[in-house]
Amino acid sequence: MYFTHRMSCGPLSLMAVLLTSLIGSVVHPAEQVGVPPEIVADYIHALVEADRTLYTTHVVERMQELGVTVASEHWKAQGMLPLPAQMLMMTGWEVEGQGTGLRIRLTSLWPINKENGPADDFERAGLEQVGKTPKKPYTGIITQGDKRLFKALYPDRAVSTACIDCHNGHESSRKRNYKLNDVMGGIVVSFPLH
Repeated sequence: MYFTHRMSCGPLSLMAVLLTSLIGSVVHPAEQVGVPPEIVADYIHALVEADRTLYTTHVVERMQELGVTVASEHWKAQGMLPLPAQMLMMTGWEVEGQGTGLRIRLTSLWPINKENGPADDFERAGLEQVGKTPKKPYTGIITQGDKRLFKALYPDRAVSTACIDCHNGHESSRKRNYKLNDVMGGIVVSFPLH
């Protein structure tokens, strides 16, 4: 892909352009041409993880260290920054709204927000698996109606003290003993197989 003009978009928009072109190249695993869905999911996950890590370290933690502002669950009402998990969820909503069929979401067996619990048996099994074996994603092809989707669930780790403090101290949290780098849940990446 070659851009003939300077792009005036942020990382999220650039990520959406790249992912849309990749998803168009995904093929059924039995075919010999195109990018395998496992690789596409790994690319998407790598971008999502990099974006969240950079937001956490270079925006949230930096602004807190400087005493400028903090991240808060009620960031809009309080005029603060979104929590890193909220930023990831907003990225997922933005990408989903672009109509490519790509979905990115957070899920957990112990969600603070019940909407972030496992959406189906695949996610429940995936969360259990990545909790035991966090070095590789849980993947598969699922059917929803007349569509076949590739779905991957990657371990979501506590990457900063902001993650730990929020989950361990939140009144709605069902698990309060997280430590740095613990698997807190999963990042789900799914897209249609054409």
